[in-house]
Amino acid sequence: MSDTPDNAVRDFVTDGRKPFLDELREWLRIPSVSADPERAADVRRSARWLAEALRRTGFPTVEVWETEGLPAVYAHWPAEDPDAPTVLVYGHHDVQPAERADGWHSEPFEPTERDGRLYARGAADDKGQVWFHTLGVRAHLAATGRRAPAVGLKLLVEGEEESGSPHFPALVAARAEQLACDAVLVSDTGMWSRDTPTVCTGMRGLTDCQIDLHGPDQDIHSGSFGGAVPNPAQVAAEIAAALHDDRRRVTVPGFYDGVVELTPRERELFAELPFDEDDWLRTAHSHGTRGEDGYSTLERIWARPTAEVNGIGGGYQGPGGKTIVPSSATLKLSFRLVAGQDAEKVQQAVREWVAARVPAGVRHELTFWGATRPCLTPLDHPALRSLTRAMERAFAQPVRYTREGGSGPAADLQDILDVPVLFLGVSIPSDGWHAPNEKVEPDLLLKGAETAAHFWEDLAASWRPDRH
Repeated sequence: MSDTPDNAVRDFVTDGRKPFLDELREWLRIPSVSADPERAADVRRSARWLAEALRRTGFPTVEVWETEGLPAVYAHWPAEDPDAPTVLVYGHHDVQPAERADGWHSEPFEPTERDGRLYARGAADDKGQVWFHTLGVRAHLAATGRRAPAVGLKLLVEGEEESGSPHFPALVAARAEQLACDAVLVSDTGMWSRDTPTVCTGMRGLTDCQIDLHGPDQDIHSGSFGGAVPNPAQVAAEIAAALHDDRRRVTVPGFYDGVVELTPRERELFAELPFDEDDWLRTAHSHGTRGEDGYSTLERIWARPTAEVNGIGGGYQGPGGKTIVPSSATLKLSFRLVAGQDAEKVQQAVREWVAARVPAGVRHELTFWGATRPCLTPLDHPALRSLTRAMERAFAQPVRYTREGGSGPAADLQDILDVPVLFLGVSIPSDGWHAPNEKVEPDLLLKGAETAAHFWEDLAASWRPDRH
């Protein structure tokens, strides 16, 4: 869909490698840890740094958007053609906590290159993957001779993603008019491996809860009263045990209502990936697979809804025995959701299911902590086809498809802005997100920049969204 020679983009990106990485290192030195109140000033400093860098890149509109928490950065570069698609790129500039004592081989906020890899907190998650868009848009302009991108280009770079995005939905809702677009591109994901470039096509949603169970007004003697009064720890165990049937399907009535099932083609695409279950188990620090009957491991973690017991406790936990009926117990559950499920309906179904299992003599409170909705990109969407072509040009090989088993704020953008969500990430599993010695492969960041450069041109040439 593009007449621009691949080497025109690649040469610009290659020539820009050193200043690109030098500036990235400068940004990575800012310890923008959103979870630490003592680092709030650093998160704001990170936002200001990015805003100034985007102005240097050429974005005519750049703003720092304050929230009730920590700031996001917004930028807009309109296309010259008013009928061209507008794409909103999402990422985040806050990072996870990191200390040298956690097991880092170098200072986490002093970027260090070893064996061609760049080590620093935020190198992959997510500053590196936000930053490649600045090089990508400049390569796009240089290769095509344009003064403005072929598409309308907007950026929204959040400052609280690593703290659960508590103020993000309200920010998007309040700024929906400025954020209006035809598609969202999330650059906060990764690829299958260095040798197998992939595009993510969906993320699961999430809702989680705590069940507090109260029986006797205090711990009581199990010899005098056990077997004659309800035991809240026993009730917690019974609820946990009843959560799945013998096929490992969730037993909550209505849980699977609306689930978008995998198509035969999607299952074929998953099966094409070079998946080694033994290697995966080593990564999971686990010793066997188990899950819903009839699905592969990848299908279970990417495309099927799940229920997990995250914690269960109650009664005496000290050394030796203590023969009591405990007065209380707690159960923590989480539910991963897939396209088609409604989080509020799932929450109500869980409430009713739990209430039916709590016996007389036990009081319970069930608290949900909110929900993240799932999102899914249709395989036949023209913007996804365009992104795939762009990535294949950059990597010079076929691109396959994955999904993410986790959850994120992408669904807020999908739901509030009412547009499809795409994913462009070039990080690989060994980058160690959230772990000590997080790193990024600079060569892959350059491939991300090439992909973005090709994508803007391809998308403008191949898609005219229906805005009616």
